[in-house]
Amino acid sequence: MLTIIIFGPMLGAAFIMTFRGKQDRIAYLSRWLALITSSLVFLISLLILVFFEPDSANFQLVQKINWIPSLSSSYHVGVDGISIWFIMMSTLLTPICILASWEAIQKRVREYMVAFLVLESMIVGMFCALDILLFYIFFEALLIPIFLIIGVWGGVHRVYAAFKFFLYTLVGSVLMLLAIISMYCYTGTTNLLTLMQTRFLPEMQTWLWLAFFFSFAVKVPMWPLHTWLPDAHVEAPTAGSVILAGILLKIGGYGFLRFSIPIFPDASADFTPVVYALSVISVIYTSLVALVQEDMKKMIAYSSVAHMGFVTVGIFTMNIIGVDGSILYMLSHGIVSSALFLCVGAIYDRMHTRAIKFYGGIAKNMPRYAIIFMLFMLASIGLPGTSAFIGELLILTGAFQVNTWIAAFIASGLILGAAYMLHLYRRVVFGKLENEKLNTILDLSPREIAIFTPLIILVFCMGIYPSIFTDMMSASVESLITNYKAALDENAIINLTAR
Repeated sequence: MLTIIIFGPMLGAAFIMTFRGKQDRIAYLSRWLALITSSLVFLISLLILVFFEPDSANFQLVQKINWIPSLSSSYHVGVDGISIWFIMMSTLLTPICILASWEAIQKRVREYMVAFLVLESMIVGMFCALDILLFYIFFEALLIPIFLIIGVWGGVHRVYAAFKFFLYTLVGSVLMLLAIISMYCYTGTTNLLTLMQTRFLPEMQTWLWLAFFFSFAVKVPMWPLHTWLPDAHVEAPTAGSVILAGILLKIGGYGFLRFSIPIFPDASADFTPVVYALSVISVIYTSLVALVQEDMKKMIAYSSVAHMGFVTVGIFTMNIIGVDGSILYMLSHGIVSSALFLCVGAIYDRMHTRAIKFYGGIAKNMPRYAIIFMLFMLASIGLPGTSAFIGELLILTGAFQVNTWIAAFIASGLILGAAYMLHLYRRVVFGKLENEKLNTILDLSPREIAIFTPLIILVFCMGIYPSIFTDMMSASVESLITNYKAALDENAIINLTAR
């Protein structure tokens, strides 16, 4: 099943590349086949929920095939309670992105749809990989389609933004590759399950942890490695921003949970204060920067950096409440931030500007848009009953159990987040409609409402009944925390005996 989900989109992309004829016909067929393929992949991915056993902490739906015997490397995929929801979110957002691009993308439509389907394959494969070399290949390969999506279909400075994104990510990835080679030389395998059971020397853990950290910190993105994100968001097409915010930013958090903490527990404990410090700076600094932005996309981009600061604090609290909260918050952010970028894209497609000062009073002509935008704006600031509230509550509770000051500092991000989101909404939606060009602006179409509907449902499902999500992940998170604490206790006993 996982192999079908991983390579199904690539099969659809291969069919699209065979289309011949007039450009209008190719574009029409490409849109529909991409939508059908991604929708079928999403429906198949729902079967994971049917066959998944939430009480088990083991990897499920496992498939293992010898791949590179000389390196003891396998095509090894599986899913657990941590990865399952990231896979589901990836398969859901792809058809939404294709629908969002239906009218916005008019040039090289076939290549655009192929890029998105290949990107989906790489992302899902990365979340399923149980071989560290296989993970790295998917991790690196996804750079190619997103680089093209930004660089070919982006804005005026798209080439600069695409190369900046690529170079930032590549530097971190090279460090990760060196770490993987070192781990293989030490253990003789790239099997993730074996590596999790291996006790690396403390000095070796430090260097390996740092190599993985820089790679994942770029993806989160964590201050001061965040500067690629605003440029990438501003220049990317709307669907590209959705994928960046909804999925790619989650790779860093997922990497910490899947690799850094279980494989390098001692180094993770040693570097936790550093992660806390960088996370607090990310939350406060980027929230203040978001307050002064005049471009809607850039404001939401900086808010994403602040939100991901919450996530890294929750992960490194290393208690069940904090880790559960961080995973929920990543899922919520994937939904809400994607919806906010879609909201910006909806009015950009009509007026071709994202400058906040251009708007004002559009509630008069776009009441449906004003309501939907308000919903996601309130969800972003953590209104009770919406998805972000539960994640924030759990992260703050977990952080208070570890360090009161850290919790207090990141809690200030909630106030700043409310300030910049309410400021944005007031200037865009309320007030007098003074710009005459806005008199002709049209409200959301049925296609656009269909795009927002599943995201609205998820926002309320996560906010009102979060146990749907936490029940699936609880066994895996508990196992992660238990193994982490056992490794630290074992190390403490070894140090005490040596003395």
